[in-house]
Formats: sequence, structure tokens, C-alpha cells
Amino acid sequence: MGRETAYEPLDSVWEGTDAALLELMIPFYSRVEHPRILDATANRGRLWAGSSRAVVGLDIDPGVEPDVVGDNRAMPFGDAEFDVVVYDPPHIANHGGERSVKDLTERFGTREVGAAEGYCLSHLYAPFFREAYRVLVPEGIVLAKITDVVHNHRYRWAHIRAVAAGEEAGFTPCDLVVKVRKGPMTSSRWRRAHHARKRHSFWLVFRRSGRCE
Repeated sequence: MGRETAYEPLDSVWEGTDAALLELMIPFYSRVEHPRILDATANRGRLWAGSSRAVVGLDIDPGVEPDVVGDNRAMPFGDAEFDVVVYDPPHIANHGGERSVKDLTERFGTREVGAAEGYCLSHLYAPFFREAYRVLVPEGIVLAKITDVVHNHRYRWAHIRAVAAGEEAGFTPCDLVVKVRKGPMTSSRWRRAHHARKRHSFWLVFRRSGRCE
């Protein structure tokens, strides 16, 4: 009879770095010992600080020198090339001013959005999840970092929209880890609070399967 390995639990609330959390999440959820990993929003590779994993970094901004320059809504990869796709999209849709529009256009390949989109960048989710489904192998996983925001005194439920987009693409939403930052986002221009200050993001786990286990 083979010896059973010890179960190593993963806490649902994380107060460390994203890089350290990914090092725990990938072996916890992936069914492959040495998974082929795509970072679909690579930027300068901040999520992989200190990691020795082989990761293909995709980014729309050539200025950050990713492995592959491309849009994660139309990925330049073949079908079923990866076991894990990591996704950390922008979450602030409207800072106001020319710099905000420039950043959103050049760095993220989107645009400043307004009332028609509910001041939320969730319109990016559906095309991403369709492409992620295509480039993942069966049973492959998406690890998506999603941050809810408040705009104009109204909560924008980005993580709920991400779950809906993932399901529509064919994924099964399987888990959620709350990632806590050191302090909430604040501004000297905010004179009165109507919502609790955001001190967390969600890492959502999706599997390209009809079940999670």
C-alpha cells in the first residue's frame, strides 16, 4: 500500500505578496507537476518576483519588454498550449485627466470608460476568458486577480462580473482567496466615506472542466 501524502491546506485569506501566493496556488490547483504557465498581463513580471518558474509573459505594451507582445483578448498562441493562465487586469477605469487616458490606452490596450460601462473595466473579461479557454488544456486553470471598486458612491462588483464571464466561456469557478494589502486606498479629495475602504483583492480560480475536483 502506498504512503499517503500529507494534506497541506491553503488559507482563504492571504496577507503576503502575490508572488508568494502564486507559488502556493499553482501546485495546489494545477494537475500538472511542471505546468506550462502563461501570464496574460505580464507587465514587468512583478507577480513572479523571486520565482524560478518558467513563465511566458504576454503584454500589450512593448515598452515593458514581455516575452510576447499581444492582446490577451486575441492571444497569439495555438489551442491547448498552457496548463495555467494568470490574469491581473487593470481595475481603475476612470482616474480623469489626460494621463489616465494615456495610461489606459498605451499600457492596458483599453480606454477610459464611463457610465455606459458602469465605470468598470469588466468589458475586458469576456474576450479574455474566451481566449483563455482556447489556449488552456482540458482541466487547465485560470488564476485571476480581480479588485472591486467604488465609483461615484456606487460599488462596482467586478469579481461577480468576472465569475459570470468565466462561466459564460465554459469555465467552472472553483475557489476564491482574499488577498489583503497593507492599507486601504484613500485620497485627500474624499471628504466623506459611504463605503468601507477597499483593503483587499480576490484571486479567483477557474477550471476548464465541468467540475472542480
